[in-house]
Amino acid sequence: MLKVGLIGFGFMGRMHFDQYTRLMKEGHPVQLVAVCDLRIEELKNGAAIGNIATNQELYDLSAFNLYTSIEEMLANEELDMVDITLPTTAHADLACQMLERGLHVLCEKPMARSAADSWKMVETAKRTGKQLMIAQCLRFWPAYEYLKACIEDGRYGQPLGGYFFRGSGLPQPWYLDGSLSGGVLMDMHIHDTDMINWLFGVPQKVSTIARNVIPGSAYDIVSTHYVYEDGLVLNAQADWTLRGDFGFAMTYRVNFEGGNLIFENNQVTVNPNEGASFVAELSEDMGYYFEIRAFTEAIVTNTPTTVCAPESAARTIDIIEAEQKSAEAGGSFVTL
Repeated sequence: MLKVGLIGFGFMGRMHFDQYTRLMKEGHPVQLVAVCDLRIEELKNGAAIGNIATNQELYDLSAFNLYTSIEEMLANEELDMVDITLPTTAHADLACQMLERGLHVLCEKPMARSAADSWKMVETAKRTGKQLMIAQCLRFWPAYEYLKACIEDGRYGQPLGGYFFRGSGLPQPWYLDGSLSGGVLMDMHIHDTDMINWLFGVPQKVSTIARNVIPGSAYDIVSTHYVYEDGLVLNAQADWTLRGDFGFAMTYRVNFEGGNLIFENNQVTVNPNEGASFVAELSEDMGYYFEIRAFTEAIVTNTPTTVCAPESAARTIDIIEAEQKSAEAGGSFVTL
C-alpha cells in the first residue's frame, strides 16, 4: 500500500485530497494518511476559493493525521510519497529535500519559480532514484488528451495552426506579487505553454506581448507567438482581469490539413473537412484524478513517469522564461 502525505491544504490541496479519497474508495493501492499545513486548524474549518469547484466546501479530516510541521509528520509517519501543493516559491527546495529523504514526490505546477531550480529538481530525482512528477493537469485532461491523440495518429493530417486561451477574474492577492507567483505568465498561462510543449515540442523562438492592468501586479494579460521550423502558426493567451460574471474559461482551436478541433464550454467539437461535425466522446473526469492515479500507479508498478516526465516539465519553465524575456523587451523574439 502506497502511503501518502499531503503538504498544503489550500484550494489545490483540497482538489488533490478529493482524488485520493476517491482512489481509496475505488480500491487503488494508495492511502492518504496525513495532511500537513501551517494553518491546518484554520483551513479545515473554512472554504477555499479556486477557479474550479472542489467536491466539498468544508472537509471532515477526522480520519487523517494532521500536522503543522513537515518534520513532525515525517518523524511520525512511514510515508512512501509526498504531494506538495504549497505556493510556487516553496516547490524546489522542499521537493529536493523530500527526494533526498527517499520519498517519491508529486509537486503542483508551476514546477519552480526558475528554470535553474526546475533542473535542480530533475537532477535530484535522477540521483536519488525516486519518482518526481509535476502536476501539469492538462496533460491528463480528456479534451487535451484527445487533441494529443489526433496529432499523434494523424487522423486529420498534419496540424497547421492553433490558438489556446485561458482566462478568469482576479486571483488571490498573493498571486499579484510577481516575485512569488511569476504573475499570469507562470501561474495561469503556463498551462497552455506546457500544452504547446507537450503537443508540438519546444519552439525555436517565442514573442510575447504582456501588460499590467492591476496596479502593482506582475503581468496579468499575455499573448505569445510560438515559432516552429515547419511554419506551424501557434498563439496562446491568458488574462486574469476578466471580472463581472465571466467566471473561468479554457479553450483551444487547432486546425489540421483535414479538419479542425474546437474546445469550448467543456466539449470538443470536431469539424472534418469532409463529412459532418461531431462532439467527441470524452470522460467527464478532470485531469486531477487521472494525473494522481497515473503517478501513484507508476510508483506501485515501478515504471517510469512518461506523460509528464520531470525533464519535459522543466523545459516548459525554460519556455516561460523566454516568454518573460520577450515581454520585457516589448515582444522581441527570444530563441530557445
